[in-house]
Amino acid sequence: MKKYLDTAFIYALAAAAGGVFYREFTKWNGFSGTTALGKVHPHLFLLGMVIFLLAALFSAHKDLSEFKTFRTFLKLYNIGVPLTAVMMVVRGIPQVLNITLSKGLDASISGIAGIGHILTGTGLILFLLSLKKAYAEK
Repeated sequence: MKKYLDTAFIYALAAAAGGVFYREFTKWNGFSGTTALGKVHPHLFLLGMVIFLLAALFSAHKDLSEFKTFRTFLKLYNIGVPLTAVMMVVRGIPQVLNITLSKGLDASISGIAGIGHILTGTGLILFLLSLKKAYAEK
């Protein structure tokens, strides 16, 4: 349980840092439009902190790490969520600075962000399957 609470705390710190960066970077550059940077903060809070708080709550009743689906969730999810957040920052900085990206670079950012979303989505499904297995045995 402590491991999941620690992970939730790390995601909360990253979310707070993302929110501060968004606010200060856009203010410093006089940007008032919509940017991908504004989505980093809620993504990390909800997909990072909240999911691991839920994992901690469920693990207080049942050892989720005994399930292979949960162990795989941990790996995929902890790659997918940060990858998605990093690619939002990579997408958002040129938006704020009004930098035009080449088609290849734009497609690369989208592709890598897509991989992050796929890993995150797959991880969520594995998390739910783990919970279903854990509580079906009761």
